[in-house]
Amino acid sequence: MEEVNYIKHLNGVFDQFSKDRRLNPTHISLYVALFQFWNTNYFKSQFFINRDEVMQYAKIGSKSTYHRCIKELDHWGYIIYTPSHNPFKGSRIKMFDFGTTPGQAVDLSRTKIGTSNGQAVVPINKHIQTTENQKNNNKQSDFKILDFEDMENGTKQKASVSYQDNLKTKKHKDYNQPL
Repeated sequence: MEEVNYIKHLNGVFDQFSKDRRLNPTHISLYVALFQFWNTNYFKSQFFINRDEVMQYAKIGSKSTYHRCIKELDHWGYIIYTPSHNPFKGSRIKMFDFGTTPGQAVDLSRTKIGTSNGQAVVPINKHIQTTENQKNNNKQSDFKILDFEDMENGTKQKASVSYQDNLKTKKHKDYNQPL
């Protein structure tokens, strides 16, 4: 395989991760651990891994979580995973180069002194700010003050919880009675 640029690759793969809603932190941790093993193998087209070592690097404690995540990374096209079923050989991994742009990556929207020459763009995932939250408009009007005694006729309302006054918390307490 041609020489892999560490920074370009990580920037490319993290850009992919940000677009993929299926991934969770365990997938990302596992991929970064595999990337580290790929790096220590001098970015060979294929290399072999030991499950226990990868789980330790990725901070994954469950074998089932490890197998689920590595199979999903394979299925979603981030790696090619070939299990060996031989504990002495290890499974085979093939990684893809996500930083495939030849030469130096240049941001064309920046001038030579590092300031932009255009309008700043708001990211897509920014929360939409509105003057009124339609969902919570009527919360104050819907809120009812609950009192266990009806002030107009002196009768008690039906309690939603049986044995509501186990601690004798009604308004007129007799402090001579035990709790």
